[in-house]
Amino acid sequence: MSEMFELLKEGLNDIVEHQKGKNKLKKRNINIPEPANMYSAQDVKRIRESLNYSQNLFARFLNISIRTVEAWETGRRTPNHAALRLLEIVDKGIYHP
Repeated sequence: MSEMFELLKEGLNDIVEHQKGKNKLKKRNINIPEPANMYSAQDVKRIRESLNYSQNLFARFLNISIRTVEAWETGRRTPNHAALRLLEIVDKGIYHP
């Protein structure tokens, strides 16, 4: 049998043994951050300017188009959840280029 099949079989056997009370599974606690805060058009511009970046450089830094930065800063569009997290990381000083 394949190695992958053997690993799956072992995992399923562990689950069955756990259900029967014969073994304990490992537990691990992880901290999941709260959803990122919303950033207004003024917030996005403030973050960009705090880095002394042009809109073009900020777009390249976030790997987005300059039109997206322009739309965020004028309020025509809002950043998606992934972009909000990136903005939060930069805003809080967790990452500074």
